Amino acid sequence: MTMTEPIIFEYRGSRRQPFTPLSEVPANLPEDALRQDQLLMPQVSELQVVRHYTRLSQLNYSIDTNFYPLGSCTMKYNPRICNRLAMLPGFLARHPLAPEEQGQGFMQCLFELQQMLQQVTGMAEVSLTPMAGAQGELAGVAMIRAYHLSRGDGDRRQIIVPDAAHGTNPATATMCGCEVVEVATRPDGDLDLDALRTILGPKTAGIMLTNPSTLGVFERQIEAIAAAVHDVGGLLYYDGANLNAILGKILPVDMGFDVVHVNLHKTFSTPHGGGGPGSGAVGVGERLRPYLPVPIVERRDGAYVWADESDRPQTIGRLSTYMGNAGVLLRAYVYLRMLGDEGMQRVADFATLNANYLMTCLAEADFELAFPERRASHEFIVTLKKVTRDTGVKAMDFAKALLDRGMHAPTTYFPLMVPECLLIEPTETESKQVLDAFVASLVELRELAYSDPQQLTTAPHSTPVRRLDDVRAAKHPDLAWRGAPKPTSK
Repeated sequence: MTMTEPIIFEYRGSRRQPFTPLSEVPANLPEDALRQDQLLMPQVSELQVVRHYTRLSQLNYSIDTNFYPLGSCTMKYNPRICNRLAMLPGFLARHPLAPEEQGQGFMQCLFELQQMLQQVTGMAEVSLTPMAGAQGELAGVAMIRAYHLSRGDGDRRQIIVPDAAHGTNPATATMCGCEVVEVATRPDGDLDLDALRTILGPKTAGIMLTNPSTLGVFERQIEAIAAAVHDVGGLLYYDGANLNAILGKILPVDMGFDVVHVNLHKTFSTPHGGGGPGSGAVGVGERLRPYLPVPIVERRDGAYVWADESDRPQTIGRLSTYMGNAGVLLRAYVYLRMLGDEGMQRVADFATLNANYLMTCLAEADFELAFPERRASHEFIVTLKKVTRDTGVKAMDFAKALLDRGMHAPTTYFPLMVPECLLIEPTETESKQVLDAFVASLVELRELAYSDPQQLTTAPHSTPVRRLDDVRAAKHPDLAWRGAPKPTSK
């Protein structure tokens, strides 16, 4: 909780409300689930409620109010029209168990979204059911595993992961019962192809790649990598985290990928971050089609129907209760329809233009680039190792001090192979004025690091909550409120 706003139970007048116990307890309701004490309810007016939650919302960091250059997470502005159309009464009132004939409009939207994502990725078919990027990864590796098992090739359990990969990649492979094998990245940012070839063999199930990679550069050897993996019988999985950079420019299928997940909540409109709703739609090439998670929308005899386990007996199964995150899918549908082919190309154009402009400005200001000889994709990496060596001020200190200047920090300390790094992604929706202000802030912070380092090491100074013990907050969160007022008597 913040230090400037009480929680709603602390307003004067909150008290425990009498309640009437059930006269007849349902037979299937356990005794320990029945309430034994009085219910605590806040006694506040409508005006107090409105002011309370409005003030809380203003204490949160928001893309609506500030710059959010969080690398590899595409924290960009999302058009309000996508939210409004996804919340039309016909969508909101539709029950997921309603008969197919009563949901034809909704199912048509999903069917067309599947088709548009096929076009964006070049894949043969798409399933929309995964409800997050990590679940999309899980589906991708599970399908690779199912493919090899169906061919009697159960020894193929090795999933190759670059040392610069997202942490979810090795976690996903492990959850699917595979063995993770790491491959190194060269100093220029490309995968070490020679090292890869020494790893490949009859136990190779596949490789997980992001392209452009988390290092902010495009993998220039991708065709050779694909050929090497395919030659030994392995498959290629594409992590769609950085799809923003290549929309309308190149298809994952043309790079040689067999399966791809797309973060609809990052690339296609739904606000990302804060643990909110997501969607990790997966697309596959022909040989993986039988294993796609269900349900999938099909069109038969002029009507839209759900294809389920009975239609696709080799499916890896269901990853969500119904058809995925309906609201996220509808927002993505509207966004893609608004963009069209030319709009998607502009997304990639401006995302890479903004990143390269920002990278050039910081280089001219004598910030050290992790890969100075490479052009940025939609993001790039700055390393502050020299500043840290000279002053003791770390990348995290820069991150906290940026909050005092009305800007969220870039990703810090990732990828792990770059010391004291800032992974910066300006996205395609920011203006030159904002980017120039960001450069000016970093220059100012570097000067302070040398002249008055305590200004950074004790930052932030102007936020509702000052610097926290991040480790303690993550490992020992205190999420329970125990300050309930005592019952008042009349």
